[in-house]
Amino acid sequence: MDELTQLGPRLRAARQRRGMTLENLAGRAGMSVSTLSRLESGKRQASLELLLPLTRQLGIRVDDLLAPPTRDPRVHRTPVTRGGMTIAPLTRAESDVRAFKITYRPDAPAREPQVHDGHEWLYVLSGKLSLELGEQHLTLEPGEAAEFDTTVPHRMRAAGAHPVEVISIFNAAGERVHVHSPASAQQSGEIRSEHGHTD
Repeated sequence: MDELTQLGPRLRAARQRRGMTLENLAGRAGMSVSTLSRLESGKRQASLELLLPLTRQLGIRVDDLLAPPTRDPRVHRTPVTRGGMTIAPLTRAESDVRAFKITYRPDAPAREPQVHDGHEWLYVLSGKLSLELGEQHLTLEPGEAAEFDTTVPHRMRAAGAHPVEVISIFNAAGERVHVHSPASAQQSGEIRSEHGHTD
């Protein structure tokens, strides 16, 4: 099937993965709801002038809407270091599931436990991870995993004097709060932060 015929459905899928309504995305991108609706349905011809503000708000590239199924499977996203941790994306920005390799340094500043919508899975690669989950205070060692509802107050940090490396996987709601913030939503593919893990 012609790639252009897939642009609309891919645009709609990217918007829905972000949990955004037509009205919300159109408003952020500075266009009318009817224009966005016609783009998604294929009734309006796409142009760079229309697509660029949309892809910026969605955190994807125009190429992601046009890329063929045989595109390079490698993930080319840059790790970010801030707030005593390094966050390396392991999935594309538009993926349904978001995975990150997070390194927590022992000198990271203390943060308050966080509560937000979403779900998280994590796996400890090396070091020891301190996980506070509600009233529980746990220490996870290499090879141990945890899964929890992020509506429960939670906080993670390195336990002891050495860094800890963790693979963290979020659903869309959890990832938006963990690694995104409105202030930097303009930067396509950039890792962003408003959650305690990444501030």
